[in-house]
Amino acid sequence: MDIEIPEDSETTAQKVTRVFGRLAIDKRRLGLSQLQKRGVPAYVAEWVLDSIVPGTGPLTQGEADKVQTWASQRIPSSGDQEVIKYRLVQGETVKILTPVQAEVRLRRGNSEILAELSLLGLDDVLIGDDLLQEYPDLLKQGMWGVTEVVNTSSGVAITTFHPMQALVNLELYKKARKEFTLPEWQDLMLLSMGYSSDAFTEHEQLILLSRLLPLVQKNLHVMELAPKGTGKSYLYENISPKVRLISGGNISPAVLFVNNATGQWGLLARFAVVVLDEVQTLKFLQPEEIVGGLKGYLANGVLTRGGLYQTASDCSFVLLANITLDEQQRPVRDNLVEELPDFLRETAFLDRIKGIIPGWETQKLTSRSFADSLGLKADFFGDALLALRDDLEADQYAARRIQLLGERPYKRNHEAVQSIASGMMKILFPHGQVSDHDFDRFCLKPAMRMRQLIWDQLYTLDAEYRQYEKLIRCSLT
Repeated sequence: MDIEIPEDSETTAQKVTRVFGRLAIDKRRLGLSQLQKRGVPAYVAEWVLDSIVPGTGPLTQGEADKVQTWASQRIPSSGDQEVIKYRLVQGETVKILTPVQAEVRLRRGNSEILAELSLLGLDDVLIGDDLLQEYPDLLKQGMWGVTEVVNTSSGVAITTFHPMQALVNLELYKKARKEFTLPEWQDLMLLSMGYSSDAFTEHEQLILLSRLLPLVQKNLHVMELAPKGTGKSYLYENISPKVRLISGGNISPAVLFVNNATGQWGLLARFAVVVLDEVQTLKFLQPEEIVGGLKGYLANGVLTRGGLYQTASDCSFVLLANITLDEQQRPVRDNLVEELPDFLRETAFLDRIKGIIPGWETQKLTSRSFADSLGLKADFFGDALLALRDDLEADQYAARRIQLLGERPYKRNHEAVQSIASGMMKILFPHGQVSDHDFDRFCLKPAMRMRQLIWDQLYTLDAEYRQYEKLIRCSLT
């Protein structure tokens, strides 16, 4: 017989279980599974755990062994590539968990659609129209799924594909928020991101939560500056297949915008969020063209290159960069962007960045920084955040309530503060119920601070901006 727990005596974990059911997962199970050491992101690993060993509490040895046995059969390592190819040559049907990215290759008189299976090192795999029609995201940012492949007379071909899918009902998500107090919901958001709220101060928690802004807001472009070890990229590589993190390598106009030779759209057209990690270490090819294209895109959401192709995109763009701190853990330079590559320090470019996340004000991650209780499954959580992009209630609220003060306010400051404040409202108050006090404290003030950090750089670097108010001040109407 089930014992009903009075709501006023529930723990947060019990409430999460009651409200979200199978959409929640004990985050301790992820680390103990060792799945991420096989190169799969958290949103895939948690899907595997729930499929193979559903349950709560730390993984038992038996559960861990079961997961590892399944992974050894279905998740290939780099050393397995040639073995799997040999099995295909021998006529075997191979079933693996892998990302699948389909691409249309237009050739005169001989166009074809092929798929890339990156874990197998194959980029010319045949894929049927039925799968592309059923799962159109295969042609956009690609999808993870259990994929069955065989070797045919025409080449290696995908015969079946079973994607990991999270179904999001935004109205139910917003209704669920009403069951939680603000501190409980804030804890749940952090746990779902993979962090333990107990390890961070309230100020640090708001900084961590601001990393979600590019997911919940279209075309919200931000920069985070922080020393190494603060987990700048941890969220973005583990939250959703619609978020693309680029760490290392060459960045070209074709990669970001469009390949003029083939007509294939770049990352900013195909993903919801594109993140450049450790920008000081990336190699930018044709930097002047990249910055010129980015300035246009960041200003109006239109992608183009040389006038040959043009399309609109709502992708948010994120720059992550390391910054040097002094003994008090403060930036050693007043010019916060001085350590960025020269071409990214143009004021016309910086002005189009909505705000700076002050990652230097959070502590470096330790073993106690990571989630140790129930949170939302990463695949569901990521999709819920992205679904909030199309919820205009918070956008309308922020536009209606926020007024920029001063004799000569700057229009882009107003737009940036509204966008960031609206994003924080979607993260913390997705149900739309927020007092003036809480909106000011948790949404407006963080937004003003983030934009002020950009404005301070513009004000220092370019006299043109000094005709406007130096301090960004806003009020609620």
